[in-house]
Amino acid sequence: MTNTMKNSEEVATIGFSIVAYAGDARSDLVEALRCAKNGNFNEARRLVKEAEKSINLAHNAQTKMLTKEANGENVTLSFIMAHGQDTLMTTILLKDQMDTILDLYERVFVLENR
Repeated sequence: MTNTMKNSEEVATIGFSIVAYAGDARSDLVEALRCAKNGNFNEARRLVKEAEKSINLAHNAQTKMLTKEANGENVTLSFIMAHGQDTLMTTILLKDQMDTILDLYERVFVLENR
């Protein structure tokens, strides 16, 4: 097996890891939104914490790739890696907004139930 083929397989594996972890985080965040909408704020916040764990795992996989390139290795980008990066970045954006969104849902819930 050539170094290029080995590199391509490793990049694909890392890309799949990023997609999987970021996808898990996104699913938890979407479920957290559903819980908040229904007034279950403790569960929503628990799911956000779970999402943070998955985001960290995705970020660790991403860092592995960045380290390879920083060390001078020829890193071949692939569609799966691009998809992984896209999924991770949009998931991080959603996670960054979650505290505000959950707070707003909670305020609405309190106001509606006065």
